[in-house]
Amino acid sequence: MELPILLVFLIIGATIILFVTEFFPIDKIALFVVVSLLLLGLTTPEEAISGFSNAATITILSLMILAVGLEENGVIQWLTDGIRKLKLLPLILITPAFMIVSAGISAFISTTAVVIIFIKIVSQLAEKYNFSSSKLLMPISFAGILGGSCTLMGTSTNLIVNSLAKEAGAESLGFFEFSFIGLAFVLVGVIFMTIASRFLPKDKSKDLQGDYGIDKYVFSIKVKPEASFIGKKIADIDFLTNQNGHILKLIRDRQVINAPGKYVTIQEDDELILLSEISEITDLSATNEISFNEKQEENNAKNDNEDQQQSENKKLTYVELLILPGSEMIGKTIKNLRNMSLQGAFPIAINKRKNIRNTQERLLRKNVENIRVKPGDRLLVETQTTAISRLNSIQNIAILNEHDYKIGKTTLQKSIALIILLGVIGLAASGVLSILGASLTGVAAMLLTNSISLENVYHKINWQIIFLLAGMIPLGVAMTNTGADTWLSENLLTLLDGQTPTVVIALLFGFTMLISGTISNNATAIIMTPVALSLAAGLSLPVKPFILAVMFAANFSFFTPVGYQTNTLIYGTGIYKFKHFLIIGGMLSIILWILATFILSTML
Repeated sequence: MELPILLVFLIIGATIILFVTEFFPIDKIALFVVVSLLLLGLTTPEEAISGFSNAATITILSLMILAVGLEENGVIQWLTDGIRKLKLLPLILITPAFMIVSAGISAFISTTAVVIIFIKIVSQLAEKYNFSSSKLLMPISFAGILGGSCTLMGTSTNLIVNSLAKEAGAESLGFFEFSFIGLAFVLVGVIFMTIASRFLPKDKSKDLQGDYGIDKYVFSIKVKPEASFIGKKIADIDFLTNQNGHILKLIRDRQVINAPGKYVTIQEDDELILLSEISEITDLSATNEISFNEKQEENNAKNDNEDQQQSENKKLTYVELLILPGSEMIGKTIKNLRNMSLQGAFPIAINKRKNIRNTQERLLRKNVENIRVKPGDRLLVETQTTAISRLNSIQNIAILNEHDYKIGKTTLQKSIALIILLGVIGLAASGVLSILGASLTGVAAMLLTNSISLENVYHKINWQIIFLLAGMIPLGVAMTNTGADTWLSENLLTLLDGQTPTVVIALLFGFTMLISGTISNNATAIIMTPVALSLAAGLSLPVKPFILAVMFAANFSFFTPVGYQTNTLIYGTGIYKFKHFLIIGGMLSIILWILATFILSTML
């Protein structure tokens, strides 16, 4: 083995170890890879930074921007509202139904974004219908991974494999070219996980909600004349009946109704006292159907009348403040705090510290504005983004979280964003434009129609992924430059001498899937694609089955919670243990491995 080849393998080995141990962040590891390749002379300076201009990197960045635009314009919320309607299905059908929906959406939208939506919805349904959320979260995550494998834009791995293969001279994959194979995997995954979900652990909703359920804020909101739910019964209004929005009392014409029944009808100017999560109320506030009180409404109206530059400078946001011992706010009521100078911040709601006294019944007996602040309570305030730093001057508080101030989007704005997404899919699928050209056109359309601002893009893009891709792609270049891919394939061919092409495909698929369970699926694709191309050339076989083997196998990270980001998300809920991924995910991996070997071998 020549020294350059040995150096490439040492860098790959060190990279895998760093990924597994998480000793450094992934973007920092990728930068170390770039510098190592450059200093050791394994790539030229231009090749070392070629990942930043690679078509796959720019395409993935463009698709991320489109996803931000969909979220900003309420299209993601549209999807969420539609998915909630699946609760009408019988419980036995919810698992396959949610998996199919998750897979379908993930074929065109970020799998991670889809799973985050489902985590929230499943939590609500589990509480309302008294079933275990663990029966759904793992199947949904696996379905999202499978669905993302069905189209060229479904996951970044597909784009990377296609880009690397195209650069090596192979024929580019079509947008839906491998969709039928992906659908076969989805079908098998849905059937298997529907059965296997019976063996997943049971979780208790009470444990997820926290002691006594007082883990939400108490809001006082006023129903505006334009509210769409005026005249509706409480039982027919989602935000008043789901798990996240529980009505404590209703105040009408100075008359207080404690714990109003589900048949009470909401009227204009009603004041509702809610125990709710921040996201639920900010979503509702974005529709301009409620106000927190008259003073706050007047302040917002004043801001709306200012010129554009001042409006940008006075953009509003929500901030959570933790009240520490010694704070001047202790002992004050919400009403008192609204009359105090809190560096321009306006108190919206309060979250009482969990203890045996803070029960829901106790909160019912108090007017929200008369609840007194104590150490350990959390106060939600509305303030200007440019004034957040001034909150640090308030003694004995801690700033916990900042939440976006959502602006209501019209149906026209939502429709434009959705049409842009469909246009990108249509242009790429029809071949009129490449997926890179289509996604860049989509971003330009978003900017032209003011569907997105670059300021939000800079804040919301996951730049770690972009730097990971840009840093790892030169590693594939170095493998080709040094002949490491050829050396590896020649030695593999020697070991596999006399074996059928089916066995070779099976081993390539299995080995790739094994690596993807321990390191990033994108990094796996970058390492294994050159090897797959060399194997195909050495055996004088069609390249496409080998490319597809790496693409699918790199995505199929089911047997560990760290191989794919969505698995890490659901693992972080504390519901599952590593063994659940190892056993159930491992069984699914073996089944798909056998199926993939059979399908891909027919293409040889």
